[in-house]
Amino acid sequence: MERLQKILAAAGVASRRKCEELILSGKVQVNGETVTTLGTKADPAVDVITVEGKTIGTEKKLYLMFNKPKGVITSASDPQGRKIVTDYLKGITERVYPVGRLDYDTEGLLLLTNDGEFAHLLTHPKHHVSKTYHATVKGVPHGSALDKLKQGVMLEDGITAPAEVEYQDIDPEGKFSTISITIHEGRNRQVRRMFEAISHPVTKLKRISFGDLYLGNLKRGMYRHLTKEEVESLYKQARTTTLPTPKR
Repeated sequence: MERLQKILAAAGVASRRKCEELILSGKVQVNGETVTTLGTKADPAVDVITVEGKTIGTEKKLYLMFNKPKGVITSASDPQGRKIVTDYLKGITERVYPVGRLDYDTEGLLLLTNDGEFAHLLTHPKHHVSKTYHATVKGVPHGSALDKLKQGVMLEDGITAPAEVEYQDIDPEGKFSTISITIHEGRNRQVRRMFEAISHPVTKLKRISFGDLYLGNLKRGMYRHLTKEEVESLYKQARTTTLPTPKR
């Protein structure tokens, strides 16, 4: 017997948090009876479980790495008709969803899965898998500015954890520079806001790694399946990584 939201997430219905919302809103039935209490247990091998009238089954778990282009929505749908990440997943018939988000103007490494437990583990605030970006910014932030990022910079939602930063490229005329930045949190538009806080706004942003998983030479708009070893490594990192403490 397992908790219902865990069964739904493992079946690829949605993330565990979203599955809890489905239960609370009365959209889940077990053996024909509507369940609205979190913590209700069921046996997926015996009980008939439906979500909005559709019976769930055991899906093959999928773990994908996608190189998201700029101008693509990290969502299952878009009312404005813009391109969404699943438009690029040719040959994938299972329903998968993004692990976290990359905003519309950000490109690079995005994970997708139908494993709710995996997605929940990697995105929960208490877990801190590192993510590295290449940020092209206006001007050249020098020592004291970069030190603020390294120590933790104050944003409207609190001080950030210390980041790791280093130069990747500098325009000889000083009009722009590209900085590699590794963060350990997942706040909304965090990298962009961090550089705005030191007065060097981002003009281009690309995520190149998630934990020890690197984008490598995966072409823009293409995806590949993660190996069993890569999935296990991400699980391990999420369970063991601690958040760096701000230095001020």
